[in-house]
Formats: sequence, C-alpha cells, structure tokens
Amino acid sequence: MTGPDFFRAFLFEQLDIRAALVRLGPSWEAMQAGRGYAAPVLGLLGEMAAVSVLIGANLKHVGRLTFQLKGDGPVGMLVMDCDEQLRLRGMARCGEGIPVAPVPELLGDGQLILSLDAMGMSQPYQSLVPIDGDSIAAIFEHYLLRSEQQPTRLFLAADAHGATGLFLQKLPDADARDPDGWDRVQCYAETVRPDELNTLSMETLLTRLFPDEAIRLFDPRPVVYHCPEDWEKVRGMLQTLGHAECKSMLREQGEISIQDEICNHRYRFSAADIDALFAPRTVH
Repeated sequence: MTGPDFFRAFLFEQLDIRAALVRLGPSWEAMQAGRGYAAPVLGLLGEMAAVSVLIGANLKHVGRLTFQLKGDGPVGMLVMDCDEQLRLRGMARCGEGIPVAPVPELLGDGQLILSLDAMGMSQPYQSLVPIDGDSIAAIFEHYLLRSEQQPTRLFLAADAHGATGLFLQKLPDADARDPDGWDRVQCYAETVRPDELNTLSMETLLTRLFPDEAIRLFDPRPVVYHCPEDWEKVRGMLQTLGHAECKSMLREQGEISIQDEICNHRYRFSAADIDALFAPRTVH
C-alpha cells in the first residue's frame, strides 16, 4: 500500500525499459504553504519537485542533489533539492503578477544547474547546461539525454494540490529485446492527461496506459518535505560576523532579521539575544 507521497520504480520486463512514478500531495502543499505563488509558478515548481525526486531516487549514498533553473524571465529562479532519503525542499524566486504564458517566456534564457554533494566527495560536483525545451519535462529530458546518453521521457503534472511525474528510460538492450518496444511505450504514455497523472491510482494509471505490457513493480518509497529550522546554523553565521557588526545591525534596524528563502523561515534576534550569543562562556 503506497502513502499519499511516494516514489515507485517499475520495469517493463520484456522490453528492457525502466520506469518510475512519483506522486506528491502533503509534501508539495507543505512546500508552498505561506508563499503565495501564482498558478503558473506553482505549475513550474511542482513539476520540478516531481522530476527532482525521479532523478534523486538514484542516489545510492548519503548525499543531496540540487537543481536550479535560472533565467532572465519573470520567473527568475526555481530551486529544488532532494536527498538520498527522498526528503525534498524547494522554492521559486519571481516578481509580482506572473502571467499565464509558455514556459520559455516564463523562464527566459538561462541555465539548468545541477549540484551533487555526496558522502566521500572532496567537493560538490556541478554541471551547467543551457535551458533547452518548451516545458519542464523537455528541459530535463534534454539534460538526461546529455548526461546519461539514454533516451528518456518525462510526463509531469502539477497544480496547487499535487504534483506527479512519470519517468521512462530506454536501456541499452531494449532494441534487441523488442525493436518497436520503446516507440510503443512512448506512444502509449503520450496519451496520458494531466488530470489522470494527478488523480488515478498507480495501478489504474499503468493499466490504462500499458494494458498489454508485463510490468514488475518495486517497493514504494515515501517522499517527505523536510526543511526544519536550523537556529544553530544561523547563530554560527552571526558569530562569524562578530559582536561589533551585530551591534551595528541592531542600531540600524532594532533587531536582526534573517530570512531563509528555501525553507521560508524567518529568524529574529533582539539585542538581548545577541548579548546572550556573545556572552563569555562560564566554566564550572
């Protein structure tokens, strides 16, 4: 039995095609809570959340995969990251009054940036590719073809209540198993509607799209929104600034207020908080 937020891989056994479905409900609603994103922004960010889980599920060791779409359009930046436990967080940076418009107009010219920070790496890995595609799915399909050298299809849907992604990837021996298999599965998947992606159960969806294909399902994995407050990190940052600089900020502003954009947390420090932060440690 799958929960409301899950990733589940599956395999077309006779075709050498691997696949997966991700569905986000409560985790996606928690991520956008209190942010007031316009509907076009919700669509972009929700689809990016789904595809980030689909790719992040490949992490085999402790690590974090971060995607950024940065452009010169009205939606200037989308950020999403996912760790090896499928804990997700993300945000959008955009102006007011975002119009309903094609994805290239919303994002403009820019880059898709991937950062991977995994256990055992001396420094994070980063790659940059131009934004190339007329949808979030097309942008990531282009990226995956370049990075993995395997044809990949993504079918994404998102609104204020949920986000779903279907992933299909042709494996090297697929043509030897069935020369028409990849084209057939793609054609079937292209018939799916966004409302079906977001509302049909996984079993119903797969039966509807691929009724004649032998499919092996793997165990589902839960996906959660995870963006806890980190007061220690913020206090450490203030200590790095130093007592004098913090005092100067207090004189100018009355309090020190720090906004964590990706988690939508605000940290506030009064003069008494700063004095306590820099008070000499007593030894007993």
